[in-house]
Amino acid sequence: MEKKNGMRIRAALLGLGTVGGGVYKLIRKRKEELPQRIHQADLDIKKILVKNLAKKREGVPQEILTDDWESIVNDPEIDIVIELMGGIEPARTYIRQALEAGKHVVTANKDLMAEYGGELLDLAELHHCDLMFEAAVGGGIPIIRPLKECLEGNEITEVMGIVNGTTNYILTKMTREGMDFADALKKAQELGYAEADPTSDVEGLDAGRKMAILASIAFHSRVKFDDVEVKGITKITAKDIQYAKEFGYTLKLLGVARNTGGGIEVGVFPMMIPASHPLANVNDSFNAVFVHGDAVDDVMFQGRGAGEFPTASAVLGDVIAVARNLVYGCCGRLGCGCYRNLPIRDSGESKHKYFLRLVVEDRTGILAGVAGVLGNNGVSIHQVLQKPAVNGVAELVVVTDQVENRHLNDALVIFEQMSMIREVASVIRVYTVKTQEN
Repeated sequence: MEKKNGMRIRAALLGLGTVGGGVYKLIRKRKEELPQRIHQADLDIKKILVKNLAKKREGVPQEILTDDWESIVNDPEIDIVIELMGGIEPARTYIRQALEAGKHVVTANKDLMAEYGGELLDLAELHHCDLMFEAAVGGGIPIIRPLKECLEGNEITEVMGIVNGTTNYILTKMTREGMDFADALKKAQELGYAEADPTSDVEGLDAGRKMAILASIAFHSRVKFDDVEVKGITKITAKDIQYAKEFGYTLKLLGVARNTGGGIEVGVFPMMIPASHPLANVNDSFNAVFVHGDAVDDVMFQGRGAGEFPTASAVLGDVIAVARNLVYGCCGRLGCGCYRNLPIRDSGESKHKYFLRLVVEDRTGILAGVAGVLGNNGVSIHQVLQKPAVNGVAELVVVTDQVENRHLNDALVIFEQMSMIREVASVIRVYTVKTQEN
């Protein structure tokens, strides 16, 4: 393939917020070495799309700022569009128009890729364009292209991990310092780890979008956000975390995607994971993704999951990859890769172990009654712990063996009707290693 020497590659940046500003600074910082990294091509940011031209932006020449998208999409010199605006619209429209104009796109937009990634990747393939989105999952952690390229020789059966730094920070504070959820969230907001409205993070929505993207790539079958079962951490208590420790577990918000052979299971849940598992020691705002392939076995990717420069690192890596493809005339080589059409498995059929915390009356026969309900619904007990009663009320903590979700749900309905059980306080999944049976 013939190399095009001395190319001048021009890019446009859409958005100059935290990540956009980081990308611009990083390109300036690497300015002298970029030609060597892109095989003697020259790379520059020609235009930056902003909402407010009057706002002063230190270190950014005023003449490259614009509020006119048409001046970018219709500029024949611009080869790459870097979308860092976030949200669905107008980002979706801009990316579609850029691809239709033959421009290559780099984005960090997880919301857009989780919902419309298939549509946009098909459009990129149609126009022989690159559409790169490494920064959409895991911030600075390389995971998208490793799945698409380095691990392509594997049949991936599981991708799981911690893909939201805000919730990991909150759970770390609750674990290490015994904080309750509200106090840990407040601390995260003070430090800038959590937004003023933290719903997307603490309810698991952010992680759910990322898992849809990872599952699509890993299993070569399109998974949308609506296919992901999502549960957040707002009901997790310091008491749950303490009991988890007593059973040898650490509590994390995990995204888990599995190709079971009978379909894809993908969800985000607070989960108890054995304290010996590598993910149990990923703390604070760090992210980590654990991948199991039939040839490679287990590999883990860990690092900063968000922030100005970690995310900018992933974005610039994609920009350089596109620029190299331009130099050698091989754009569009990765494509979508979703050549399968696997079903999404009904969550009621999946099997898991569970941690149950029940608030019960302090009287004889409670444990027998609970065990009887579980047994009658096909749920066997793996471990049990009963705490001393206070004011006539005790706590009964049960860890089940693996059980189909629908059977556990049947037992929970009965618990809600039993006068001896004051409250089903917690129902938390316990992570188990995938086997042919589950």
